[in-house]
Amino acid sequence: MKRLFPAPWLSVALIVLWLLLNLSMSLGNWLLAILFGVLAPLLMAPLRPLPVRIGKPMTIVRLFLQVGRDVVVSNLQVFRQVWAAGRKPPRSAFVRVPLDLRDANGLAALSMICTVVPGTVWAELALDRSVLLMHVFDLDDEAAFIAHFKTTYERPLLEIFQ
Repeated sequence: MKRLFPAPWLSVALIVLWLLLNLSMSLGNWLLAILFGVLAPLLMAPLRPLPVRIGKPMTIVRLFLQVGRDVVVSNLQVFRQVWAAGRKPPRSAFVRVPLDLRDANGLAALSMICTVVPGTVWAELALDRSVLLMHVFDLDDEAAFIAHFKTTYERPLLEIFQ
């Protein structure tokens, strides 16, 4: 049964969504909804992420709170830097951060963190997942930034995903 319906709740959700979006309960819409609800999860099953084993759930809470704090602080810093850009331009730079994290789910979480925190952009990941290239909006000290990034974000993700 699992081979025919790899994600049964997704199939049900797709069928319901199809019928709701089409605002019709005709036989043709039911057939298309069922066809879509069965075939879409089957065709996309290879794209599903690997199962996640989470260790240390309290680390997730601490990381979530830290990222929330960093988002607020970084927003204020970037705002101040943009406001004063005429007097003191930002020192933007690309930084290569060596990574210990190799888990695909952990790297996905790290990429989301980089996207959410203003002033940092995930630019490139080495093929062997050993180095992350990031663009930093205003960089004072590269070594301090790398140490902060690894301690604040990578280490908790290592605890959670590995």
